[in-house]
Amino acid sequence: MAAIKRPKRPETDEGGMGYLQSLPRRVVTVYLPLLVFIIVLLFPFYWMTITAVKPNVEMTDYANFNPFWVVHPTLQHIRYLLFETSYPGWLLNTVIISTAATFLSLLAAVLAAYAIERLRFSGARQVGLAVFLAYLVPPSILFIPLSVMVFNLGLYDTPFALILTYPTFLIPFCTWLLMGYFRSIPFELEECALIDGATRLQILTKIVLPLSVPGLISAGIFAFTLSWNEFIYALTFIQSSENKTVPVGVLTELVRSDVYEWGALMAGALIGSLPVVVLYSFFVEHYVSSMTGAVKE
Repeated sequence: MAAIKRPKRPETDEGGMGYLQSLPRRVVTVYLPLLVFIIVLLFPFYWMTITAVKPNVEMTDYANFNPFWVVHPTLQHIRYLLFETSYPGWLLNTVIISTAATFLSLLAAVLAAYAIERLRFSGARQVGLAVFLAYLVPPSILFIPLSVMVFNLGLYDTPFALILTYPTFLIPFCTWLLMGYFRSIPFELEECALIDGATRLQILTKIVLPLSVPGLISAGIFAFTLSWNEFIYALTFIQSSENKTVPVGVLTELVRSDVYEWGALMAGALIGSLPVVVLYSFFVEHYVSSMTGAVKE
Protein backbone atom coordinates (compact mmCIF):
# COMPACT_ATOMS: atom_id res chain seq x y z
CA MET A 1 0.00 0.00 0.00
CA ALA A 2 1.39 3.31 -1.00
CA ALA A 3 2.15 5.68 1.81
CA ILE A 4 -0.18 8.63 2.12
CA LYS A 5 1.70 11.86 1.66
CA ARG A 6 0.58 14.78 3.72
CA PRO A 7 0.59 18.15 2.02
CA LYS A 8 3.41 20.39 3.13
CA ARG A 9 2.50 23.30 5.30
CA PRO A 10 3.19 26.59 3.54
CA GLU A 11 6.10 28.52 4.96
CA THR A 12 4.20 31.43 6.43
CA ASP A 13 4.16 33.32 9.68
CA GLU A 14 0.55 32.40 10.44
CA GLY A 15 1.51 30.10 13.36
CA GLY A 16 3.44 30.80 16.50
CA MET A 17 4.24 34.48 17.04
CA GLY A 18 3.68 35.48 13.43
CA TYR A 19 0.69 37.59 14.33
CA LEU A 20 3.07 40.07 16.00
CA GLN A 21 4.64 41.02 12.69
CA SER A 22 2.05 43.75 12.23
CA LEU A 23 2.85 47.01 14.04
CA PRO A 24 -0.72 47.72 15.22
CA ARG A 25 -0.95 44.23 16.70
CA ARG A 26 2.40 44.64 18.47
CA VAL A 27 1.22 47.94 19.93
CA VAL A 28 -2.05 46.46 21.23
CA THR A 29 -0.72 43.09 22.46
CA VAL A 30 2.83 43.98 23.62
CA TYR A 31 3.70 47.65 23.92
CA LEU A 32 0.47 48.97 25.45
CA PRO A 33 0.18 46.29 28.20
CA LEU A 34 3.90 46.67 28.92
CA LEU A 35 3.51 50.44 29.23
CA VAL A 36 0.59 50.06 31.64
CA PHE A 37 2.57 47.54 33.68
CA ILE A 38 5.62 49.82 33.89
CA ILE A 39 3.52 52.82 34.92
CA VAL A 40 1.68 50.90 37.64
CA LEU A 41 4.94 49.36 38.90
CA LEU A 42 7.18 52.44 38.87
CA PHE A 43 4.76 55.26 39.65
CA PRO A 44 4.88 54.69 43.46
CA PHE A 45 8.67 54.98 43.40
CA TYR A 46 8.43 58.11 41.25
CA TRP A 47 5.90 59.63 43.64
CA MET A 48 8.07 58.83 46.67
CA THR A 49 11.11 60.36 44.97
CA ILE A 50 9.49 63.66 44.01
CA THR A 51 7.77 63.96 47.40
CA ALA A 52 11.06 63.35 49.23
CA VAL A 53 12.69 66.33 47.44
CA LYS A 54 9.62 68.59 47.22
CA PRO A 55 9.29 71.63 49.52
CA ASN A 56 6.29 71.73 51.82
CA VAL A 57 4.73 74.63 49.93
CA GLU A 58 4.63 72.64 46.70
CA MET A 59 2.85 69.76 48.43
CA THR A 60 -0.16 71.88 49.35
CA ASP A 61 -0.32 74.64 46.74
CA TYR A 62 -1.65 72.74 43.73
CA ALA A 63 -2.97 75.95 42.19
CA ASN A 64 0.54 77.22 41.47
CA PHE A 65 2.56 73.98 41.36
CA ASN A 66 2.15 70.76 39.41
CA PRO A 67 1.65 67.82 41.83
CA PHE A 68 3.51 65.47 39.45
CA TRP A 69 6.68 67.55 39.20
CA VAL A 70 9.16 69.40 41.40
CA VAL A 71 9.95 73.04 40.67
CA HIS A 72 12.38 73.79 43.49
CA PRO A 73 13.91 70.50 44.75
CA THR A 74 15.30 70.42 48.26
CA LEU A 75 17.17 67.96 50.50
CA GLN A 76 15.59 69.33 53.66
CA HIS A 77 13.43 66.25 54.29
CA ILE A 78 16.31 63.82 53.78
CA ARG A 79 18.58 65.89 56.03
CA TYR A 80 15.91 65.97 58.71
CA LEU A 81 15.37 62.22 58.44
CA LEU A 82 19.04 61.28 58.69
CA PHE A 83 20.26 63.80 61.26
CA GLU A 84 17.26 64.77 63.40
CA THR A 85 15.54 61.40 63.82
CA SER A 86 16.64 57.88 64.78
CA TYR A 87 16.29 56.65 61.19
CA PRO A 88 19.94 55.46 60.81
CA GLY A 89 19.48 53.34 63.94
CA TRP A 90 16.21 51.94 62.61
CA LEU A 91 17.93 51.05 59.37
CA LEU A 92 20.77 49.29 61.18
CA ASN A 93 18.30 47.38 63.36
CA THR A 94 16.37 46.26 60.30
CA VAL A 95 19.53 45.03 58.56
CA ILE A 96 20.72 43.06 61.61
CA ILE A 97 17.33 41.54 62.40
CA SER A 98 16.54 40.63 58.78
CA THR A 99 19.97 39.10 58.17
CA ALA A 100 19.96 37.04 61.37
CA ALA A 101 16.38 35.83 60.87
CA THR A 102 17.14 34.91 57.26
CA PHE A 103 20.17 32.80 58.16
CA LEU A 104 18.33 31.00 60.96
CA SER A 105 15.37 30.31 58.69
CA LEU A 106 17.53 29.06 55.81
CA LEU A 107 19.42 26.71 58.12
CA ALA A 108 16.22 25.15 59.45
CA ALA A 109 14.52 25.15 56.02
CA VAL A 110 17.42 23.34 54.32
CA LEU A 111 17.35 20.54 56.89
CA ALA A 112 13.56 20.29 56.79
CA ALA A 113 13.28 20.35 52.99
CA TYR A 114 16.06 17.79 52.58
CA ALA A 115 14.44 15.44 55.09
CA ILE A 116 11.02 15.72 53.47
CA GLU A 117 12.11 15.40 49.84
CA ARG A 118 15.24 13.24 49.92
CA LEU A 119 14.70 10.87 52.86
CA ARG A 120 12.02 8.45 51.77
CA PHE A 121 9.69 7.81 54.67
CA SER A 122 5.97 7.30 54.98
CA GLY A 123 3.99 10.49 55.44
CA ALA A 124 6.58 12.75 53.77
CA ARG A 125 3.96 14.33 51.49
CA GLN A 126 1.64 14.94 54.42
CA VAL A 127 4.45 16.62 56.34
CA GLY A 128 5.21 18.83 53.33
CA LEU A 129 1.54 19.77 53.08
CA ALA A 130 1.48 20.60 56.78
CA VAL A 131 4.50 22.86 56.34
CA PHE A 132 2.75 24.69 53.51
CA LEU A 133 -0.43 25.07 55.56
CA ALA A 134 1.62 26.48 58.43
CA TYR A 135 2.78 29.25 56.09
CA LEU A 136 -0.85 30.17 55.40
CA VAL A 137 -1.60 30.90 59.08
CA PRO A 138 -2.01 34.70 59.40
CA PRO A 139 0.59 36.46 61.58
CA SER A 140 -2.26 38.35 63.25
CA ILE A 141 -3.22 35.04 64.90
CA LEU A 142 0.29 33.87 65.74
CA PHE A 143 1.51 37.03 67.44
CA ILE A 144 -0.86 36.53 70.40
CA PRO A 145 0.72 33.28 71.71
CA LEU A 146 4.14 34.46 70.58
CA SER A 147 3.80 37.61 72.66
CA VAL A 148 3.22 35.48 75.77
CA MET A 149 6.40 33.53 75.04
CA VAL A 150 8.37 36.71 74.37
CA PHE A 151 7.29 38.24 77.69
CA ASN A 152 7.98 35.04 79.63
CA LEU A 153 11.49 34.72 78.17
CA GLY A 154 12.30 38.36 78.90
CA LEU A 155 12.89 39.22 75.24
CA TYR A 156 10.40 42.09 74.99
CA ASP A 157 11.82 45.27 73.43
CA THR A 158 15.00 43.54 72.25
CA PRO A 159 16.13 42.58 68.73
CA PHE A 160 16.05 38.90 69.77
CA ALA A 161 12.27 39.14 70.09
CA LEU A 162 12.09 39.64 66.31
CA ILE A 163 15.04 37.43 65.36
CA LEU A 164 13.42 34.45 67.08
CA THR A 165 9.83 35.12 66.00
CA TYR A 166 10.36 35.94 62.32
CA PRO A 167 11.37 32.32 61.54
CA THR A 168 7.83 31.24 62.50
CA PHE A 169 6.64 32.46 59.10
CA LEU A 170 9.96 32.36 57.22
CA ILE A 171 10.78 28.68 57.80
CA PRO A 172 7.54 27.28 56.32
CA PHE A 173 7.89 29.44 53.22
CA CYS A 174 11.59 28.69 52.67
CA THR A 175 10.98 24.98 53.29
CA TRP A 176 8.16 24.87 50.75
CA LEU A 177 10.30 26.71 48.17
CA LEU A 178 13.37 24.50 48.71
CA MET A 179 11.28 21.33 48.59
CA GLY A 180 10.41 22.08 44.99
CA TYR A 181 14.03 22.76 44.12
CA PHE A 182 15.42 19.69 45.89
CA ARG A 183 12.86 17.60 44.02
CA SER A 184 14.50 18.55 40.72
CA ILE A 185 17.92 17.10 41.74
CA PRO A 186 18.38 13.50 40.45
CA PHE A 187 18.30 10.82 43.14
CA GLU A 188 21.04 8.93 41.28
CA LEU A 189 23.62 11.41 42.55
CA GLU A 190 22.83 10.56 46.16
CA GLU A 191 22.70 6.83 45.45
CA CYS A 192 26.18 6.92 43.93
CA ALA A 193 27.47 8.90 46.91
CA LEU A 194 25.92 6.41 49.35
CA ILE A 195 27.57 3.52 47.50
CA ASP A 196 30.91 5.33 47.83
CA GLY A 197 30.40 5.56 51.60
CA ALA A 198 29.29 9.18 51.98
CA THR A 199 27.08 10.12 54.91
CA ARG A 200 23.84 12.04 54.62
CA LEU A 201 25.48 15.16 56.00
CA GLN A 202 28.28 14.91 53.42
CA ILE A 203 25.73 14.43 50.65
CA LEU A 204 23.82 17.49 51.81
CA THR A 205 26.84 19.77 52.13
CA LYS A 206 28.91 18.56 49.14
CA ILE A 207 26.30 17.54 46.57
CA VAL A 208 22.82 18.90 47.24
CA LEU A 209 23.67 22.39 48.49
CA PRO A 210 26.17 23.26 45.70
CA LEU A 211 23.53 22.24 43.15
CA SER A 212 20.88 24.24 44.99
CA VAL A 213 22.64 27.61 45.15
CA PRO A 214 20.01 29.37 42.97
CA GLY A 215 17.23 27.98 45.16
CA LEU A 216 19.03 29.05 48.33
CA ILE A 217 19.54 32.55 46.95
CA SER A 218 15.90 32.79 45.98
CA ALA A 219 14.70 31.59 49.39
CA GLY A 220 17.13 33.97 51.09
CA ILE A 221 15.90 36.92 49.04
CA PHE A 222 12.30 36.13 49.86
CA ALA A 223 13.06 35.63 53.55
CA PHE A 224 15.08 38.85 53.74
CA THR A 225 12.33 40.80 51.97
CA LEU A 226 9.61 39.44 54.25
CA SER A 227 11.72 40.23 57.32
CA TRP A 228 12.56 43.69 56.05
CA ASN A 229 8.91 44.65 55.47
CA GLU A 230 7.38 42.90 58.50
CA PHE A 231 5.22 45.22 60.60
CA ILE A 232 2.92 43.43 63.07
CA TYR A 233 5.59 41.64 65.13
CA ALA A 234 7.89 44.66 65.10
CA LEU A 235 5.06 46.89 66.30
CA THR A 236 4.01 44.46 69.04
CA PHE A 237 7.37 43.34 70.45
CA ILE A 238 9.37 46.59 70.22
CA GLN A 239 8.59 49.72 72.23
CA SER A 240 11.66 51.94 72.57
CA SER A 241 12.50 54.20 69.65
CA GLU A 242 16.15 53.09 69.38
CA ASN A 243 15.17 49.43 68.86
CA LYS A 244 12.50 49.95 66.21
CA THR A 245 12.76 48.83 62.61
CA VAL A 246 12.23 51.02 59.56
CA PRO A 247 8.55 50.13 58.84
CA VAL A 248 7.51 50.77 62.45
CA GLY A 249 9.81 53.71 63.14
CA VAL A 250 8.77 55.65 60.06
CA LEU A 251 5.07 55.28 60.86
CA THR A 252 5.12 55.80 64.62
CA GLU A 253 7.79 58.51 64.89
CA LEU A 254 7.05 60.63 61.80
CA VAL A 255 3.27 60.77 62.26
CA ARG A 256 2.36 62.96 65.21
CA SER A 257 -1.35 62.98 65.93
CA ASP A 258 -2.92 64.37 62.74
CA VAL A 259 0.35 65.86 61.42
CA TYR A 260 1.96 63.83 58.64
CA GLU A 261 5.49 64.77 57.66
CA TRP A 262 5.06 63.60 54.09
CA GLY A 263 8.51 64.62 52.91
CA ALA A 264 10.30 62.68 55.62
CA LEU A 265 7.83 59.77 55.32
CA MET A 266 8.46 59.38 51.61
CA ALA A 267 12.22 59.80 52.06
CA GLY A 268 12.21 57.08 54.70
CA ALA A 269 10.15 54.75 52.53
CA LEU A 270 12.38 55.40 49.54
CA ILE A 271 15.67 54.85 51.38
CA GLY A 272 14.23 51.82 53.14
CA SER A 273 13.31 50.18 49.83
CA LEU A 274 16.73 50.66 48.23
CA PRO A 275 18.54 47.72 49.94
CA VAL A 276 15.89 45.26 48.75
CA VAL A 277 16.02 46.70 45.21
CA VAL A 278 19.81 46.38 45.15
CA LEU A 279 19.58 42.82 46.47
CA TYR A 280 17.16 41.79 43.74
CA SER A 281 19.20 43.49 41.01
CA PHE A 282 22.38 41.60 41.96
CA PHE A 283 20.78 38.15 42.20
CA VAL A 284 18.00 38.36 39.60
CA GLU A 285 19.59 35.67 37.39
CA HIS A 286 19.80 33.18 40.26
CA TYR A 287 16.28 34.13 41.31
CA VAL A 288 14.83 33.35 37.86
CA SER A 289 16.87 30.14 37.66
CA SER A 290 15.52 28.94 40.99
CA MET A 291 11.95 29.66 39.95
CA THR A 292 12.32 27.54 36.80
CA GLY A 293 14.14 24.80 38.70
CA ALA A 294 11.51 24.65 41.42
CA VAL A 295 8.65 23.83 39.06
CA LYS A 296 10.18 21.24 36.76
CA GLU A 297 9.96 17.58 37.64
